[in-house]
Amino acid sequence: MPIKLNLLAEAQAQEEMRRKDPVKFATFVGALAVVISLVWFSASFATLKMTENKLNDVKAKIATHTNDFALVVLNRNKIADCQKRQDELDKLNEARQLQGPLLDALQQIYVPNVAIIRTRLDQTFSFKEGVQTKAGRTPASAIEKTVLTIDAKDFSANPGDQINRFKDSFTKSAYFKTVLETNGVRLAGSPSAAQTGIDGKLFVQFTLECRYPEKTR
Repeated sequence: MPIKLNLLAEAQAQEEMRRKDPVKFATFVGALAVVISLVWFSASFATLKMTENKLNDVKAKIATHTNDFALVVLNRNKIADCQKRQDELDKLNEARQLQGPLLDALQQIYVPNVAIIRTRLDQTFSFKEGVQTKAGRTPASAIEKTVLTIDAKDFSANPGDQINRFKDSFTKSAYFKTVLETNGVRLAGSPSAAQTGIDGKLFVQFTLECRYPEKTR
């Protein structure tokens, strides 16, 4: 019977032992796990970057729309402010043309031996800038102050006696009671010293101030 010799038996046995070596197997499994982890991490990182890019695009679009909206609100406030100023200018123009009731009321003021020399109506405006707040910009405004100045002279028998009566006639006038502020008629300064007119009569000159309520426009 022939005898078979396997000259590679020892090498094959060593190779079989290497394949069955648990340390090498564990090392292989660990390396495979690391590779899988790296692949997963790379995929997750790529997904994260794509998501961040999309988020940045959305934020950019939101910022663009926000800026557009803020510009629209600003322009709308400017238009409203300009319209308000135009309306107030129209009212002011109308008021300056409608001084008839005032002149008519002055004609009805009569106190014996008192004559009006001149009248002056002063209107002053103090401007107030608008203020920027979180809710938007408040419109600018102006405070209107109106004062009617009346220069008159008292040539009664005892010059000066009729001044208070003349002053009281304004507080009793139906027109001035409705348009002037409370206690809005006062004597400005002291009456002048007695003077002699061209007719030879003595008189004193005095000035009344009639104040209108302040208006915010």
